[in-house]
Amino acid sequence: MKLLFTFLFGCLSFTSVAQKKAIEQTIKQWHKAAETADFKTYFNLMTEDAVFVGSDASEVWNYKEFKAFAKPYFDAGKAWTFTPVHQNVYLSPNQQMAWFDETLDSKHMGVCRGSGVLTMQKDETWKIAHYVLSIAIPNPDVDKVVKLKEELDKAYLKTID
Repeated sequence: MKLLFTFLFGCLSFTSVAQKKAIEQTIKQWHKAAETADFKTYFNLMTEDAVFVGSDASEVWNYKEFKAFAKPYFDAGKAWTFTPVHQNVYLSPNQQMAWFDETLDSKHMGVCRGSGVLTMQKDETWKIAHYVLSIAIPNPDVDKVVKLKEELDKAYLKTID
């Protein structure tokens, strides 16, 4: 019985490692597709009900809205480049859902954070269902940034129903 348990645990561990590698590869391909302005690949790596939350408080797009927003950037051949420098991937016990957080580097926005959710598809590929991008603000600078955006925050909050 102990041998059977050890074997099953080993198989699950191996499967988890393989799934995490597949998830990491999906995320890597997704970022690379943005960098190379590969519109088709970028959006094929997302579910058709995906949500993208951008760094501006007003940026919460469903899949169709995000495609419309992004298309001119991709068509111009210069979407965006975020280079992952650290990433944590977590897998649900049934290995059908995963979530991750990442630290990104960008020439345009500096150090950023990304986090997302991926779901296993019927064809056993992983797709991004939800992604959140945020700008990392060092703690010593938070007060300055809050002051800088104070009026814009007030104006934005008035637009929320």
